Amino acid sequence: MAYYVLIRGPMGSGKSTVSERLAEEIDGERISIDQILDEKVVEEWEGEVMSQRNFIEANGFGAEIASRILGKGTPVVFDGNFYWRSQIEDLICRLNHPHFIFTLKVPLSVCIERNGSRTKAYGEEDVKIVFRKSTEFDYGINIDATKSLDAVVAEIASRLPRDLRKAKP
Repeated sequence: MAYYVLIRGPMGSGKSTVSERLAEEIDGERISIDQILDEKVVEEWEGEVMSQRNFIEANGFGAEIASRILGKGTPVVFDGNFYWRSQIEDLICRLNHPHFIFTLKVPLSVCIERNGSRTKAYGEEDVKIVFRKSTEFDYGINIDATKSLDAVVAEIASRLPRDLRKAKP
């Protein structure tokens, strides 16, 4: 049975790294909402953050890709800030498959440190703005993302129902 996983959290929380590894672990495909925003959506702002409308539009592209993948019985792992509750609920409405949502939790200082070590780093103020917005609410299961990558991925994978995980040889 196909399903999708949504990994959300602030900038620098490890979403992309965790999602890539999790997709490998569950023999799935990763869809980056940030990549869709960069490639297909014209930015519109609501105050200091990107608009809900931009994220809903990105969901349309992501859901179309995911539907094809899920139709083949392959799991999908989405990653993005998902700092608008409406974006999460829109994606759930678009995809009629079992889903699992995880929020990566890390302190702001960790986000700033991780962002600083990126090839394409954002400004510290941008990290703070996204941190504030993406931590306004929890959704799904909270995961302590200050642990090692292996530990974070193992914890998420352990929370997926056994009958949905592919057996490892």
